[in-house]
Amino acid sequence: MLSYLALLPGIAAFLLATRHNPQYAFFRVYLPVLLVLPDYYRCIFPGLPDPTFNQSACVALFISFAMSGFPGYRFSLNDLWVIGYAACASISEYRATNYSDAQNLMFGMLFSGVVPYVLAKSLIEPFGNRFLFAKTCVLAMSAVSILNLIELRMGTNPWQLLLWRFFPGQGYEWVTTFRFGLARASGPYAHALLAGIMMIVAFRLQRWLQWSGAWPDKFRLLPRLPYKPAFWLSLITAGGLFITLAKGSWLAAVFGAGLVAVGRRKYRRKAMGVILAAMVVIGIPAFIAFLNYASVGRENAKDANQETAAYRYELIEHYIDIANQQPWWGWGLTHWPKVPGAESIDNHFLLLLLMHGYLASAFFLLLLLGTMVRLLVYGLRQPATAPPGSSLAFTLAGIYLGYFVVIATVFMGQQTVPMFFMLTGWAESYMQRHSLEWATTGAAQSRLPSDTRPFKFRRVL
Repeated sequence: MLSYLALLPGIAAFLLATRHNPQYAFFRVYLPVLLVLPDYYRCIFPGLPDPTFNQSACVALFISFAMSGFPGYRFSLNDLWVIGYAACASISEYRATNYSDAQNLMFGMLFSGVVPYVLAKSLIEPFGNRFLFAKTCVLAMSAVSILNLIELRMGTNPWQLLLWRFFPGQGYEWVTTFRFGLARASGPYAHALLAGIMMIVAFRLQRWLQWSGAWPDKFRLLPRLPYKPAFWLSLITAGGLFITLAKGSWLAAVFGAGLVAVGRRKYRRKAMGVILAAMVVIGIPAFIAFLNYASVGRENAKDANQETAAYRYELIEHYIDIANQQPWWGWGLTHWPKVPGAESIDNHFLLLLLMHGYLASAFFLLLLLGTMVRLLVYGLRQPATAPPGSSLAFTLAGIYLGYFVVIATVFMGQQTVPMFFMLTGWAESYMQRHSLEWATTGAAQSRLPSDTRPFKFRRVL
């Protein structure tokens, strides 16, 4: 009975959505709940799917969204890739087990994948809420970053300390890990590696907001705070990424920053050409050197870093043949043969291939790499933004590159999944509607005259 606490966000989301509108509940309930509350605590329903905090809010929000006539939604080809990925993963698990075992995965694919994608696609760009979405993410994850200092110092997760008694027997598999003699902060995101992905998103969105002039010069509640709020929020989100002590996330953040830097240049195509040339001239030899470094085997590794790289190299050697035994649908969530000494699959692409096969993997790559490439092409075709750095296309592309790099070293789970699909829905709507970046930056909006006409009609030139 105590686990019914996970249903409270759903009740709140439905009440606010029916009293106001779906986007009101999306920004004031669903998004904060997703970012602040753990995703590994569930309300247990015998014989039915077991929703988490954010999934219960998502179900209620989608019901009200459908009752309102799907406001803001417009079909695009990308929708088929999202549905295809969710369908392939669900069919894979059903084939590997049965419906009663697969229902939670099917429920998760729907309300942690498809529906967050549709909601973000429909409620952000069509209603002019891009700054509201980014600010909500930044403020929520800044609060998480500050609270994560408790875990860094004490080695105890404060979310688990507060919530474990309401969800007996749940969440114990997620323990605080240590590196350099310090606790690695995971917060509500289950593991420090997953927290690193979330903090990359927060930092990149914060830098975009800062460059766009979206924050005021003073916070109303902290009028005497030295320096501008944007400075502090950038510092906090960067600190939140740092205290995860996740080296893969640090590396991914560097790669993402390099791509975002292209969007800050006046001559973007030349800058992009330099990046591509560097990938060929420097990247290929570096990749070959890394393969030589990682292929020595764990027993011949000279230090812990080389041993970690060798382990991930061995994973591909061990499991690619096992994946090819069930190429189209995979083995299901946990049913592939385990290689002794290599039970942890620290590579989401390999893990996805094992779990759900080549079909689901192809759809996922279409969403990840396909959206990133389309964002870059879209950004390169637009004029340089003012102020520099306010290009949403390059910001989102940098986040996607960060995702790509980091999930090559860790699985993608918990809140990183709905966040990925929301970003995909936002990016799709942004490109689908041919939004003009210069007309929607914070600095540009502050120069636009306010429209005080009593009756406003849409004029199209």
